[in-house]
Amino acid sequence: MNVVAMAAGLYDVAPPRDGGVAIRGLTRRFGHGPAVLDGLDLTIAPGEFVALLGHSGSGKSTLLRMLAGLDPVSEGTLSRPDAIAVVFQDSRLLPWKRVWDNVVLGQAGADRRERAVAVLGEVGLGHRVDAWPLTLSGGEAQRAALARALVRRPAFLMLDEPFAALDALARLKMQRLVARLWTRHGCAVLLVTHDVDEALMLADRAIVLDHGRIRTDLAIPLDRPRHHADPGFIHLRGVLLDALGVHDD
Repeated sequence: MNVVAMAAGLYDVAPPRDGGVAIRGLTRRFGHGPAVLDGLDLTIAPGEFVALLGHSGSGKSTLLRMLAGLDPVSEGTLSRPDAIAVVFQDSRLLPWKRVWDNVVLGQAGADRRERAVAVLGEVGLGHRVDAWPLTLSGGEAQRAALARALVRRPAFLMLDEPFAALDALARLKMQRLVARLWTRHGCAVLLVTHDVDEALMLADRAIVLDHGRIRTDLAIPLDRPRHHADPGFIHLRGVLLDALGVHDD
């Protein structure tokens, strides 16, 4: 377990069990402006799937960057596993490398291609192992990005609006794929999304951020697979929409 940062004397936080995340009093400011994250407390259990929602500017991306180690932690504590991976909205594939080589980018070992082939098969791209990235559809590119994350065997997987640029059908297929892979791999997941239905379809909990603080932390105790027409789904959708300030007239 890697303790990313701890403000001396402020908190004494026991690290979560292997694969979990623990955040206490996390604050982030840029210059002399208001806090983007304001004393945030959050725990993600090992193997738990958490969806993070909120309006633009609520602090979602800042939190993700801090969890990924891209932004420093100067106030509060943040503890998460060493084995992490991030899938962004943009697949970020290198066009001059074959798909399989993109998947194991930065990894060593004589079995690099073998590992890439195995995980590409998991995401439904076994037939595109030697393809060039520019020949992939948007959905295929995101599958390759997901394979690149999974080949690292993360204990904690972060998904930053990975389906936002996809059409409705490709998005639905990717949601179902992520649900299957999460069940198979058992890692903790944090999904940043603007889509309430997506959060309810995939997550164990949905968290709404508002001005750097948690406005709503909602358990989603629905059986899987989930259906939009279920009364429980409809009720929870209303709770989340209300937390986001979307009300029926």
